[in-house]
Amino acid sequence: MTLLGVDLGHVLELAVQHSRLAGIPLLLGLLISLPLGWLAVRRSWTYTPLVAGTGLLYTIPSLALFILLPGILGTRILDPANVVVAMTVYTVALLTRTVADGLGSVPEHVEQAATAMGYGPVRRLLSVELPLAVPVIAAGLRVAAVSNVSIVSVAALIGVPQLGSLFTDGFNRNAMGPLVVGVLACVVLAVLFDLAILLVGRLLTPWQRATA
Repeated sequence: MTLLGVDLGHVLELAVQHSRLAGIPLLLGLLISLPLGWLAVRRSWTYTPLVAGTGLLYTIPSLALFILLPGILGTRILDPANVVVAMTVYTVALLTRTVADGLGSVPEHVEQAATAMGYGPVRRLLSVELPLAVPVIAAGLRVAAVSNVSIVSVAALIGVPQLGSLFTDGFNRNAMGPLVVGVLACVVLAVLFDLAILLVGRLLTPWQRATA
C-alpha cells in the first residue's frame, strides 16, 4: 500500500525506529533530570548553575553534536547510539528546570506534614513530592517529546534511518511525495507521544480527576 508514491510499510518501519530514537532518550533524560532537579530545589545555591548549565546544552546545534559524538564515544558515525546520547542531552536540558519547578511547587506544609509522619527524604520524595509534581513534569515531558521527534529527523543527514530519511529522499529525487508523507508521519508520531504522556499523567494523578 502506498501514499503519494511512498510505501507505507517502509514508513511504518521508519516510524518505529524514529520512536525508539525519540522515546528512549525521553526516559533516560527524565531519570537524569530527576536527581538534578531535586538537588536544585534542596540546595538553593545549585539551582542557577544546574538549571542554566543544563539549559545551555540545548543551544548546541544538533547536526554538530551528531557528528562530534562518534569521536567522543568511540562509536561509528552511523551508530544510532550517537542519536540516543545526543537526544538525551537535549532532554536533560529541557527537563531539569521542569523537574526543579515541579518539586518546588509542592506546598511546604505538605512536606512538613510528611516529615512529621516519619517520612525520610527519599520516601517523602517518592511518595509525596514526586506525585504532586507530576502535572508540571508531565507538561515538560510533552514539550520534550515533541522536540525530540522534531530533532531526531536531522539525523537523516548523517545516514541514520528514521522518518527524516523521507525528507532526504524527497530532496534527492526532487519529489514532493516523500516530503509530505514525512511531515505527516512526524506530526502523527508527535501527537501519539503527547497523548501517551497525557494519559500516563492522568493515571498517576487520580486525585485530580476526583476533584474535578
